[in-house]
Amino acid sequence: MMSQRIQTKNVLITGGAGFIGSNLCEYFLQKGYQVSCLDNFSTGYRHNIEPFLINPNFKLIEGDIRDFETCKKACDGQDYVLHQAALGSVPRSINDPITTNEVNISGFLNMLVAARDAKVKRFIYAASSSTYGDSENLPKVEEIIGSPLSPYAITKYVNELYADIFAKTYGMECIGLRYFNVFGKRQDPNGAYAAVIPLFVKQLLNHETPILNGDGSSSRDYIHVDNVVYMNELAMFTSKQEALNQVYNTAVGEYTTLLSLFNQLKDGLLKYDPEIANITPRFGPERLGDIPHSLASIEKAKRLLGYTPKRDVKTGLNETIKWYWESLNLEG
Repeated sequence: MMSQRIQTKNVLITGGAGFIGSNLCEYFLQKGYQVSCLDNFSTGYRHNIEPFLINPNFKLIEGDIRDFETCKKACDGQDYVLHQAALGSVPRSINDPITTNEVNISGFLNMLVAARDAKVKRFIYAASSSTYGDSENLPKVEEIIGSPLSPYAITKYVNELYADIFAKTYGMECIGLRYFNVFGKRQDPNGAYAAVIPLFVKQLLNHETPILNGDGSSSRDYIHVDNVVYMNELAMFTSKQEALNQVYNTAVGEYTTLLSLFNQLKDGLLKYDPEIANITPRFGPERLGDIPHSLASIEKAKRLLGYTPKRDVKTGLNETIKWYWESLNLEG
């Protein structure tokens, strides 16, 4: 029913050449959408969207969300905006808070104003679990947050405040998705700010010794990117008024320790490379701005959006490992 209802809809995906954005582009192209991708390739990659360029339903807009005119042109004629463009990474924001603020706050505001002026039906945006800050409550529930622990966390919280004001002042329909620790195909294993799962996979395949921050007991709520795509779709098409202008945890509702994650990745890679069995991790200092544990309550998303995770962590990790292995061999 859902796919029949949306065949002629136009959707703009900002940051569409990035990890999550390219997965969104792929999914909605398969569903028959007219998909526009806005990206400046600062953290996204052309190879992530290269297969889509021959699709007549796909349009690439190369530009920066810090430029308001670019945002206006991108929003023109769109039914939905899935705003993924941002400078992620807590360490990056600590090293360069000014650029993080320009992209994540000024760029976000540009997109909100452009979407408002274009009369976009609904604005879905990537919020962040970093908004919970120093709150020690577990599991994390949307209505209880702490003080931010990084410039990045501040920017993502400000996004939520702006979206709320635009909903109340201009009548916009906005939904924020507080992504927890997303993983899956096309997540970049390279660079100073690589996420832990692709980084560990790359290091293990290269027979390098991964360094675990702390003693390995810290835990996160890891979520496969397919679940994130599903949450975006649910947010776009919910007809419940009470579900609008809300923020939702986007997670699985399970925790995995860092050491357990390492062992699962190691075990999953053994069938491709038995020599990985000899690799043991080293333990390093805690990372600045990190919290010891993160676990989401997904009850609000279940109740208001009808969300049930499509991929559990174990299945998602095995699929991701397979993708990295196949990708590595194709490159080779």
